[in-house]
Amino acid sequence: MSVLSALAKVEAVDAGRAVRTATVRHCHLAEQPLVLIPLHLAGEAAAPLAVLIGTGPDNPRLLVVPQPRDRVLRLRFAEELAEILLPHIGRYADDTEPVVIDKKTNETIDRCVDAPQIWVPNQAAVTFLKLLGRSLRFRRTEGEDAVSPTIPLVGRWLTWYCDRAEHPGSTALAPLTAHLSTHWTTGQSALEDANLTALLGWIAPPDNLTGPQAAARAEDPTICPPAGPATDPGFDNVVLAPLINAYDTASDDIARTRAVQRLEQALRTQLEPTWKLMWQGISLLRALPESSSVATRWAEDVRSFSYYAEIAETQAQSRRDSPTSAVRRLLAREQALERLTAAMAYDDPYVMLERRLGGEACLATVIDSEPTRTTLSDKGKSILRPLLRVTTTDPFTPIPGESLHNAAVKNQQAKVLEVDDDVIVLELSGGMGRSTKVPADGTVNLAGDRIVLARFGPNGNFRAATLPPPEETPWTHGGPPETDEEN
Repeated sequence: MSVLSALAKVEAVDAGRAVRTATVRHCHLAEQPLVLIPLHLAGEAAAPLAVLIGTGPDNPRLLVVPQPRDRVLRLRFAEELAEILLPHIGRYADDTEPVVIDKKTNETIDRCVDAPQIWVPNQAAVTFLKLLGRSLRFRRTEGEDAVSPTIPLVGRWLTWYCDRAEHPGSTALAPLTAHLSTHWTTGQSALEDANLTALLGWIAPPDNLTGPQAAARAEDPTICPPAGPATDPGFDNVVLAPLINAYDTASDDIARTRAVQRLEQALRTQLEPTWKLMWQGISLLRALPESSSVATRWAEDVRSFSYYAEIAETQAQSRRDSPTSAVRRLLAREQALERLTAAMAYDDPYVMLERRLGGEACLATVIDSEPTRTTLSDKGKSILRPLLRVTTTDPFTPIPGESLHNAAVKNQQAKVLEVDDDVIVLELSGGMGRSTKVPADGTVNLAGDRIVLARFGPNGNFRAATLPPPEETPWTHGGPPETDEEN
């Protein structure tokens, strides 16, 4: 935990409510997101019990599995879920536009204009949907035990969404608790923040309650049911088990229908409070202005969605990654995480403040400037290299020769020439226009200006490792087998 995070928690405890620790919204929020709240049966890893799903606060649809241990009923539930989810996905997959991918040849491809976004209550819901998708995507559509083609297809899409949820910066499948915790700091632990009711109790406590009081109230499952996917053990024993047993022992269709209706009523009492909280949390996030880098990250989600939409009906994801593909996936996620953390810092002064306290950046005051200074390049050509002399009170130790990034000017770097007592002498390059003698207006800071200098750029400093070609890859990682000579 950083010093700033610890201070925010102390302030939250003192104020009795969460402290906002972001000036902008760092996640994409669709105009019409799909909210999905799953419940599963206790003791069964991928046995769905119910789902409440919809694209608006006033039109949720409830799907129920009256006997989750019955595989036929589970497949019927999956088919009903597919009837809702696949048309929603299809509307976005069918809305495409030509995009130029090669300016020299003017080659174009059709790419989706937008992608459907799904919100779930918490990370546990993502984990459950991943298990559910894995259990469905390999179902056979022909031969013995054949199922409807929509069942493996919805399994593939659930798998795609859960894979994207593991990609830093992606919001195709968004757990609400994670994004609320990014923008607000409460006075409770990270584990307690995973409770949606308690988290929102700190952020927007009900009337006449403080954050701690609302969080304590959220611990009572009879007042505030869990957000899932696990249900409360008391509800399981007292309410759910008798209702499932009533369905199992029903003597005719009329009794079975009544048992299903009673089960639906009971599950609504568990799901509807969370449904209201989901839309409350989404409204809180929507009230924040979107950061400038969100559109770029969402465009990556749209590109990934467009690619998978072309192959989803014919190609299921592999059961497990090969060693090489696993390495590539890991490198891609490491790079995405670096880009995400850097972009958040450049977008949000509060996030940058945390990096400043860690010695990765500093807020400096310009005390002198030489905007028109020039030097000779290695080829003897005159090039524009302005000088800045700055001071800072941040815990930042500049190293002569290192290059810093000027957060105030795009693509501008500042090389540390020397450090004289508290004065840092910087040589600027880049981001000053095409002139070799005079910088463009506003691209060189003047005396009195305050600038942020960072050791990382807007996209971070991650450099992916170069992987060997297939023929040079070790056999342990998917390369050619060892020969007798190598042994």
